[in-house]
Amino acid sequence: MKTFTRNTIFQIIFLVGIIVSFQQCTSDSKTRPEWADVNEQLIQDNNLEVRLREDFPDIDLETNLKAGEVKNLSAIPVISLAEGVTAKAYWGKGVLMSYITLAPNASLPEETIEGERFLVVVSGDVDELINGNYVNLKSFDADSPDGIHGATKHQEFLYLQQGAKTAVKAGDDGAKILEVFSPVPTSFLAKAGVEEIPEQPSIPTFPVKATVEPNKVYDLNDFQYSELVPGANSRIVSGNNIQLSFLRMDPLTSFARHIHPEEQVMTTLRGWIDEIILDGVVQMKEGDLLRLPGNMVHGGDIGPLGCDVIDVFFPPRADYEESRASRQAGYNKIIPEDAEVKLVIDGAVSEPTLYFTEGPVWVDGNLYFSNMYFDVDWNGNPAKSTLVKMSADGKYSNVIQGKMQTNGMIEAKNGNLIVCDMFGHRIIEVDKKGNVLRTIADSYDGKKLDGPNDLVMDSKGGIYFTDPQFTPDAEKNQPGRTVYYINPEGKIIRILEPDEFAMANGIALSPDGGTLYVNNTYDDEDFWNVDTDKDNFVWAYDVNEDGTIENGRKFAQLYLTAEVLDRQGKSSGADGMKVDALGNLYVATYAGLQIFDSEGNFVGIVNFPTYPVNCCFGGPENKTLYITSYDKIYSIETNVEGL
Repeated sequence: MKTFTRNTIFQIIFLVGIIVSFQQCTSDSKTRPEWADVNEQLIQDNNLEVRLREDFPDIDLETNLKAGEVKNLSAIPVISLAEGVTAKAYWGKGVLMSYITLAPNASLPEETIEGERFLVVVSGDVDELINGNYVNLKSFDADSPDGIHGATKHQEFLYLQQGAKTAVKAGDDGAKILEVFSPVPTSFLAKAGVEEIPEQPSIPTFPVKATVEPNKVYDLNDFQYSELVPGANSRIVSGNNIQLSFLRMDPLTSFARHIHPEEQVMTTLRGWIDEIILDGVVQMKEGDLLRLPGNMVHGGDIGPLGCDVIDVFFPPRADYEESRASRQAGYNKIIPEDAEVKLVIDGAVSEPTLYFTEGPVWVDGNLYFSNMYFDVDWNGNPAKSTLVKMSADGKYSNVIQGKMQTNGMIEAKNGNLIVCDMFGHRIIEVDKKGNVLRTIADSYDGKKLDGPNDLVMDSKGGIYFTDPQFTPDAEKNQPGRTVYYINPEGKIIRILEPDEFAMANGIALSPDGGTLYVNNTYDDEDFWNVDTDKDNFVWAYDVNEDGTIENGRKFAQLYLTAEVLDRQGKSSGADGMKVDALGNLYVATYAGLQIFDSEGNFVGIVNFPTYPVNCCFGGPENKTLYITSYDKIYSIETNVEGL
């Protein structure tokens, strides 16, 4: 009798697992797939673990996406759904996706949902029937930030379940929407001209439950990113049958070859990826589609622009849900689950008018902040700028008006305000009535400062401040953008070499005062005259006894928006920063208020309707975050105390 070694037994079990996995998860027909042999060899060569799902239903449906072959949306036939409404639909075994274009005021008639359905507004706005009433959903792109325009990206979606009534009406400018169904609705197959339509399959109850409520409108940008692999982060939304992964991948990152038992339908939205499919590579760009049956080997190498895709999984992946739940739990330790962004002041409609708010500080139960006038090209005007005092109830008034264009502020040890008079080339002390008491600093090395921007005080009374030379003067006084330290005796020390940062802006200290944080607003941009290695990072420095710094290092990587990635820039828009009592760091950026823990690990992003510019803690327990944001002031409650 032949004796089997442990290794031989393992190989037999491994191969049986592969065969069973194809029978249960990957069959596109009643016969063995033509790609199975190559796939089995790649699984062995790459030592990939085959996972099985016993809950995968047997679905006898011919798909219009051939397994493992890239197809562009332009090659999908157009379906007429109603007058002024066309669609392009593609489907796998368990999910159908339909991009629908609606002419202005066109509509889809009322019908009943088969299974479950997500509706994502791609552009424009629609009225959707929800529980018998029409509710508006909309989507619009972010503004290109300038001195006046600062709206952030907004994209709403909705989840409906079996039996819900739906109807859609487009707005005056028309709309584009994405519908995602599971199981594949027989009614849509009929509209697509499919001749042999199978019966609706029986879908079992899957372990992952819906992570959003039916009949409720959500903004996708309010959802947290979960890290799938380094450099690849996704907003994950699950129904009971399917899972949507809105994936953003950083430039030049990689997905190693991998497998999973769930079917995956992939749609490329932006950038490009060299998609590894079995033993080949296909470059996927905007509008490219791919269906990957369960346990088909795949991976990818991302291009220099990064890449955004929508992946839809059937059934939902438990490992993705674990990643989502873990990231959400970490975020909710800081931002409560029920916390909502509140609009405290809309300075576009209230008086006095607000323009570009900055430098918030909470002193004696009041919020003080700068109100900087800029035109669309960032030309400032001190005569139109103010320094504002806001009480806890949201009432506000100007403390200083028409005299200077202030920026960052902190509280002095005596309760006064220490203020960056940016266009006045100085840092000053001001009382709470707006009287200028003294000039703290206005020159270095015998030359005027250029434009003090943001500042932080250490426990000794020394002051760190940034000077990014963001002033209208054609000729600058100092040799470059930099960071200074005013020691307790009043001596000014330049602690970074000029132009070591492309635009040093926000600055903060750790709770123990031992680490200084500096961020970088712009980098690698045609419109900026300095490029550095600081890129889209917050940098950390060890603080020496005399206030100087050393051991500069990357601390936290800031998310970049699609608009910046498309031009291959590294501008995060990083502006004001604050630290809480636990050492968590809050950074105002184009992508929202980004939060990092004391080790520099990403925690989450608080989304706002306009770009956040700066923030501070305040309120009765010092747990309320106040955010300055163009002509708005927002607030949100937290679980932590400010520093």
